[in-house]
Amino acid sequence: MGQASYMPPAGGNPAVSVVGPQFMAPYPVDLTVVRKMMTISEGNFGVIDANGNIMFKVKGKFLSLRDRRILLDAAGNPILSLQQKIISLHRRWEVYRGDSKDSKDLLFTVKKSSLLQFKTELDVFLASNSSEHNCDFKIKGSWLERSCSIYAGNTSAIVAQMHRKHSVSSVVLGKDKFAVTVYPNVDYAFIVALIVILEEINEDRKDED
Repeated sequence: MGQASYMPPAGGNPAVSVVGPQFMAPYPVDLTVVRKMMTISEGNFGVIDANGNIMFKVKGKFLSLRDRRILLDAAGNPILSLQQKIISLHRRWEVYRGDSKDSKDLLFTVKKSSLLQFKTELDVFLASNSSEHNCDFKIKGSWLERSCSIYAGNTSAIVAQMHRKHSVSSVVLGKDKFAVTVYPNVDYAFIVALIVILEEINEDRKDED
């Protein structure tokens, strides 16, 4: 089961481990999420660190009955499986450990906070939070500006932030780039999965317009 631990380190921000402590660092982690990378298939993502090294890749399984994405490490090992529920008014996504679809490997779920939204607001529930009365994390931001902050529950404690990255290549090659800053002691594999789901829901929204 996914567990998030709230151990306030120096500075007062919560420490968050959902996928695993190997994806945590005692300093801010700057990542760039790139859509439509030339080296991987159309519509997928790559995640690059500040030195230009590939940290994660996201591959889609579009022929399955459900929308499904696999988060891989740089070596191609599956870390998380993300899948959208077939019938879900709130665009609910479920995230499992590895390439699993077994309920015992469920780590967390993500859904829209409400059906009608002018600004992005998603609720994140850890698998251990079966009642879902209160969310464990919340994503707030703007669809149009492609900027958002991820909060620990319904608090003002930010664990990560994202904004659109403009560059010559993004204009010429049609790539979308997003800069993500993951706060110290926060699981960056977990944050990357949230950003991928955020973007998938955003793409769904564009289709509905």
